[in-house]
Amino acid sequence: QGHFCMSQQKSFPARAADFRFRLCCCCCCWTLKERWRRPRPIAMYRPRCVKWLQVSNLPKEVYQHLACYVPKIYCLGPNLNPQNEDLLAPLLLQSPLEWYLCGEEPSVGLAKLEQNNQPSQLCGHVFKVGEPTYSCRYNCAADPTCVLCMQCFLGSVHKEHRYRMTTSGGGGFCDCGDTEAWKKGPYCQKHEPNISDSSQKVTHLFLCGTHCVGNFSEIKASLKCLNTSRQTKPLRVQVMHSSVVAHQCFALKALTWLGQIIRYSDALRRILCQVGLQRGPEGENSSLVDTLMLCDSKMWKGARNVYHQLFMSSLLMDTKYKKLFAIQFAKNYRRLQTDFMEDDHERVVSVTSLSVQLFTAPTVVSTANPTHLSSLFCLFLLSSASFTTACRTMSWSGDMKNLYFAYNFSMVLPKITKLVSLDSMKHADYETLSSFLSGCVSQEKVSIHLPVSRLLAGLHALLSKTEVAYRFPEQLPLSELSPPMLIEHPLRCLVLCAQVHAGMWRRNGFSLVNQIYYYHNVKCRVEMFDKDLSMLQAGASMMDPNHFLMIMLSRFELYHIFSSADCRKRYSRENANKDVVQQNNTLIEEMLHLVIMIVGERYTAGVGQVECSDEIRREIVHQLCIRPMAHSELVKALPENENKETGMERVIDSVASFKKPGVTGRGLYKLRPECAKMFNLYFHHYSRADQSKAEEAQRKIKRQNGEDSVLPPPVLPRFGPLFASLVNILQCDVLLGILGAVLQWAMEPSGGHWSESMLQRVLHLIGMGLVEEQQHLIGSAEDSDTNFNFTLKISRPGEAPANTPSILALLETLQNAPHLEVHKDMIRWILKTVANIKTTRECTACAPPSDSSGHSQEETVRDKDKAERKRKAEMARLRREKIMAQMSEMQRHFINENKELFQQSLEELDPSTSSTLDSCDSTLVCVGPRRWRAGGGERRQVVTCILCQEEQEIRTDGKAMVLAAFVQRSTVMSKNRKRPPHNPDKYDPLFMHPDLSFGTHTGSCGHIMHSHCWQRYFEAVQAKEQRRQQRLRVHTSYDVENGEFLCPLCECLSNTVIPLLPLTKTSCRYRNKHTLDFDLQLQWLNITSLQMKAMLSAHRKAKAADADGVVDMDGVNDCPPPDGFKLDYIPKNPYSSTIKEMLTTFGTASYKVGLKVHPNEQDPRVPIMCWGSCAYTIQSIERLLVDEEKPLFGSLPCRQDDCLSSLTRFGSACWTVSSHATVQNHFIRLLAALVPDPRVENTPCILDIDMFHLLVSLVLSHPAVFSLDSSGLSADTAQLHFLHLVTVAHIVQILLTSVAEEVRMEQESGGAEREEEEKVCMLYNTLRMHLGSGLREVNSGWHLWCCVKAGILPYLRTAAMFFHYLNGAPAPPELHTLGVGEWEALCGYLCLPSNLLQLFYNNWELMEPLLHGWCSHPGVLQGLQSSVALIRESNHLIELPGDYSALINQASSFTCPKSGGDKSRAPTLCLVCGAMLCSQSYCCQTELEGEDVGACTAHTFACGAGVGIFLRVRESQVLFLAGKTKGCFYAPPYLDDYGETDQGLRRGNPLHLCQERYRKIQKLWRQHSITEEIGHAQEANQTLVGIDWQHL
Repeated sequence: QGHFCMSQQKSFPARAADFRFRLCCCCCCWTLKERWRRPRPIAMYRPRCVKWLQVSNLPKEVYQHLACYVPKIYCLGPNLNPQNEDLLAPLLLQSPLEWYLCGEEPSVGLAKLEQNNQPSQLCGHVFKVGEPTYSCRYNCAADPTCVLCMQCFLGSVHKEHRYRMTTSGGGGFCDCGDTEAWKKGPYCQKHEPNISDSSQKVTHLFLCGTHCVGNFSEIKASLKCLNTSRQTKPLRVQVMHSSVVAHQCFALKALTWLGQIIRYSDALRRILCQVGLQRGPEGENSSLVDTLMLCDSKMWKGARNVYHQLFMSSLLMDTKYKKLFAIQFAKNYRRLQTDFMEDDHERVVSVTSLSVQLFTAPTVVSTANPTHLSSLFCLFLLSSASFTTACRTMSWSGDMKNLYFAYNFSMVLPKITKLVSLDSMKHADYETLSSFLSGCVSQEKVSIHLPVSRLLAGLHALLSKTEVAYRFPEQLPLSELSPPMLIEHPLRCLVLCAQVHAGMWRRNGFSLVNQIYYYHNVKCRVEMFDKDLSMLQAGASMMDPNHFLMIMLSRFELYHIFSSADCRKRYSRENANKDVVQQNNTLIEEMLHLVIMIVGERYTAGVGQVECSDEIRREIVHQLCIRPMAHSELVKALPENENKETGMERVIDSVASFKKPGVTGRGLYKLRPECAKMFNLYFHHYSRADQSKAEEAQRKIKRQNGEDSVLPPPVLPRFGPLFASLVNILQCDVLLGILGAVLQWAMEPSGGHWSESMLQRVLHLIGMGLVEEQQHLIGSAEDSDTNFNFTLKISRPGEAPANTPSILALLETLQNAPHLEVHKDMIRWILKTVANIKTTRECTACAPPSDSSGHSQEETVRDKDKAERKRKAEMARLRREKIMAQMSEMQRHFINENKELFQQSLEELDPSTSSTLDSCDSTLVCVGPRRWRAGGGERRQVVTCILCQEEQEIRTDGKAMVLAAFVQRSTVMSKNRKRPPHNPDKYDPLFMHPDLSFGTHTGSCGHIMHSHCWQRYFEAVQAKEQRRQQRLRVHTSYDVENGEFLCPLCECLSNTVIPLLPLTKTSCRYRNKHTLDFDLQLQWLNITSLQMKAMLSAHRKAKAADADGVVDMDGVNDCPPPDGFKLDYIPKNPYSSTIKEMLTTFGTASYKVGLKVHPNEQDPRVPIMCWGSCAYTIQSIERLLVDEEKPLFGSLPCRQDDCLSSLTRFGSACWTVSSHATVQNHFIRLLAALVPDPRVENTPCILDIDMFHLLVSLVLSHPAVFSLDSSGLSADTAQLHFLHLVTVAHIVQILLTSVAEEVRMEQESGGAEREEEEKVCMLYNTLRMHLGSGLREVNSGWHLWCCVKAGILPYLRTAAMFFHYLNGAPAPPELHTLGVGEWEALCGYLCLPSNLLQLFYNNWELMEPLLHGWCSHPGVLQGLQSSVALIRESNHLIELPGDYSALINQASSFTCPKSGGDKSRAPTLCLVCGAMLCSQSYCCQTELEGEDVGACTAHTFACGAGVGIFLRVRESQVLFLAGKTKGCFYAPPYLDDYGETDQGLRRGNPLHLCQERYRKIQKLWRQHSITEEIGHAQEANQTLVGIDWQHL
């Protein structure tokens, strides 16, 4: 081939063609023909290596070598050839270095190094983009950044734990073997440390390393010089010398090569680390590592990724060098972070991302300089919990601890305070602890962001939890704090939220609304809303409750409303502003709710005597009180800790039961009934919508259980010691006055001055006081401490001069108020509870003090309640039973009254059935002279139009009724997806190949319309879409230009209509219809052959006359027609004009879609495509019934049943609107495939024909020939003869193609089966006589007969379905069920002998010539080598792995086939053929029909005829595509342990294959419902329409 000399820069011709490699004498380069076969000759590199070892200035020699060859390899002119670069760079640049390093053949030397290597215990596997990573959820990891690769995870103990699976974004490495990263199970089986310590011989290696030091120093200097020449900002376009670019490309290759070399020896890695960290002559920050880090923002993305991976595989794999690198990193962190903020790249490609790898290790953090670490702390602490986790796990000395805390806290506190000043909200400012600002929220400064207050709130709760506050009070002088100052800013914030809810901050726009939304959102509420509430609780616990409530009234600006009893009435006069009244009502509701939360929220550790698990349990209970929820919904509703865990799994089983999902839906957690008593209507994390839903759901459950619908406050845990005084708020005078005022307002119907929500909150607060008193009574039985006496306070009337009634008296009055019907249950419960408490107190006072007095009294009260509930439940049960008995009696009475009518209806039905059965033979037959024939009543069919609701009888001369249908190309049954598509302009579809590579399927929704109603509807749709194009975009879920529309009733996608036709009226013209002699079959065949000859002769004459204009009788053999056969007869079309129009419409649609051509009514292939669509649709439905294990008849839905009936009857009538001569020519060619005729050209051999398509085409095209015959032959007889001939041909087909390896062990056969085995052996031997050595010898008749039965059974089933719908013959009962008698029932129904070989041997004289003609075809012997096995089996979607991580791992190694080995960003798996594609990428776009489309869209046309099913691996998402403009996303078949999908892999739960879900997707594919599913999805979600599906 010649070669290109690198030195002389010119090409030389080849001098020795037999040499595969030639050594150039000028440049010592090799001419390569095949890279993977090239040798590595020692003579090529040894002189150069020896020379390098002997020179005094090694760097100069190496640089001269690189300066010579690098530009020549990477500067190849305008026509780049990456393949030559990949060949020459390793050969001329890397190989000499490897030779010099090893001193011998590199493969030998590197193998020795690897053999003597003692690798690091760290895995260090650098993750690729999209590669799966695993983290343990059992608190085994030191922090959430610790992950494992797939291989290490499968060999670790964490596989048996709860774990999280995610995909890597690139960068980072496996933490297996790092003891600092794992608390438990740090090693996998592969990286388990070996106790035996083997010595390592690296003498020569270190010697080589000393020579490399100078090289690295020089490379560092040149790299620094090169990088500093680049500008940071702004970006600019610069023309660079090609040599500079070449050296840059080589630098990346060299760094990658270094990363590969150090894997062979741990000593090489340490040498590289030592050289990289060696300080240069410039002083500080002069090492190679420092230079690379500081120049990070100046490099392009590819260079960054390469040296980051080198750092991870070298510096971070050794603890010593990792610490040294961490010191340099911390020293430069401020500058690195500044460069990153000014950079335009993402963090994943920034060197700052390595901070996660460094400062999550405690030993690394402990070695850093406190000064440097503090600056890092201030920048890094606020955005990462991993750093604090590392600090928490470190062992600090006393001085070190004090230094770090004092220094860092002094630096962080001002920075936190400054963050508040960045709040852009109007009226907002940061808080100070040195001054106390009094006044209302509307006038003073207020902010949502209160970090200092929330810090103190957390500390206060922690001191209470650890019991430090009351065990060592001298250390914490809480009395010196100012409680009003502590509560001021949190109270302002909560008042602000109340005012926004009341509509008092409308001018602040959405900014304030968004801040308040996140203030209560689960992501932020733990550190914002919850902390503010805790601070209010802490302040209130240190204050007088009346003082606290007065401050609240002042901040809510409600003091003037509650200052006197009648002030509210004066305030609410008609002249008052209604907006102000409504705002005040809302503020009162919010204030009362805040009081409920301050007193009732005790599930924070430290505030109440609870554990963390109790808090999580309560959260889950209140979420499930709304409705049963899926696992993902619960996780979203719960806050996460620093490890992104909610702790739900520890407590969920104690409060909820899990219901597994079905084929659809998700698994749901349902609240256990015994946990409903924990429900609190005013749960502090409820939104208003959640509260309403929860209240409605809980009341409904109580009504279903026959209980009172009242929702009382739950029993709460006790407060902690520091918060115990909060309960006194419930019995303080100010709160009692507020409660009494609201109850007084409620005495009158609401005129706007009070609200239902306000009263409900008041009743809830009273209930809380009563429940609290009950708990005090139970708890104080031992010490008689009953200082909490809420009932006494609410029983006292007001003092003079007001003399207001007591709260209890008001409640007794309100109990009978007609306008408070909704609250009567709650009021009754309060009064009942008050009575029980009074009884308990009286019993306690009278009885002697004992341990069980209070308990027994409580049990007495509970028993009474239980007895009352049981009595009500019994009454409800008796009422239901009475109603059911009345309904049953009414049913019996109705049946008895109409018994005669029912009997009359049955009698009317029975005679019709019996007459039908009497009119036919004892067995039902669907084909032939003895077939079942419908009477006049059976043929009559009346349907209703869905558009005009008019009834119409189906008649040949009546108005056309049509069925909405959808025609589509299909490869569902294809056995050869590699067959190239045909040229639509030249393709002849008359004979379908047995592999069914492409077919046309017709489906229908089953809805019927008048043809003229449908035409008006379609015209309206067209007009609507034309207007849409002018107003909006063109894209919709259906394409009107291609004839698509949505069914008016079900909105199912359609693109044509099928006309409904009645059953044809036929009569048997055979003289003896009960017998069919085979002599008559021979006679029929002879007559038919004569008719074919006459037609063929006539057509040739007509063709010659059309070509020459003159009839030439000499060139054509004249063949007279037989008697009664009129060639010039033109039959009359029996159909009305509207039916003929619809026949043409559907035929043209089948032709246009099936061949992907423009519509042409005159094309001779139109009837062929109609017959093919009929046959293919029947075949696909028959396979669907087999796969679903359903009987052949009686199990199809009405829509499919009506579709098949209309399709077959259309096929028998479509010849009437086509050219009769064209259809007759088709019939001649079809029959010639069965009865070989030398005058018919281009007849395929028997192995290239699908026999069922041939049968359907023969039967449906025969009426065009039969219409010319008046001799008395029957069309039914012709159908039976076609069936017999095609059946015999199919048996021969099976014997030629489907005989597998012979089975040695034969089963015992009965007498009838022995006859069949003998016959099939005889037929097979006859075939061997005709074909000679083309068929191998088979002696097992049982094996042959099994092959025949298995291969022909699908054909018999489809033939039975075809003739059933064509002739309307009912199927025998045996075919309506699954059973062993299917074979005999099919043969009887088709008028075939159960021993099908009798068709051949009982008519030997007829069949033997046909058999000889079939075998003598020249294509038979050739077809035997490549024929498709005719034992038809259903196609399946590909098998998927059970674990989704295996699929992710497979996709991570997939590279884009068109971008030089780059990783694919969106690898997508075709579920039909298993091909992995690079989706949603410009690199793999191809041109399809003049338009650029993505890889998936292009693949659908090659694999699925325009329809595709894909799995987007990294998103865990199924993609449906149809054509270029239609698509949707579908739920994947992979579910987690909770029965949920994880589209996008956001939750990270392990996913496993759900076979039921996968079978559902497969069923949609087999039913040809993918396009329909896409249409429904796009109609339901209009956003799907705007997606450019063609680019996927």
